[in-house]
Amino acid sequence: MEYDKTTPVPNHCIADFSLVPIGTKDVSFAKEISQVARMAKLSGLRVDIHQVGTVIEGPWARVTEVIGQAHTMLHRQGIVRIQTDIRITTRTDREQAMNEPVEKVSNLMESDG
Repeated sequence: MEYDKTTPVPNHCIADFSLVPIGTKDVSFAKEISQVARMAKLSGLRVDIHQVGTVIEGPWARVTEVIGQAHTMLHRQGIVRIQTDIRITTRTDREQAMNEPVEKVSNLMESDG
């Protein structure tokens, strides 16, 4: 199999990413994460934060672009190194909103009680 640069990317995705500034003077990076979340929300994409990361939903190209823009924004503030772990989920059978799996599990937890 050869690489085919004309292969399209998925239309829709949900990305869970954890961005970590490295080498800052403070062990907390809540300020930086709040800036990232604010910028992501201003992008018009659906965004939610949780204890150890940020979830963003939308078109593949736009989601990955916003994560890249978050890196650039923090680099421009003087943060020299950033490490980001990203998990991306896609579906081909239907478009799934990021809150659906959480609601399904919550409902199952309540009914299993």
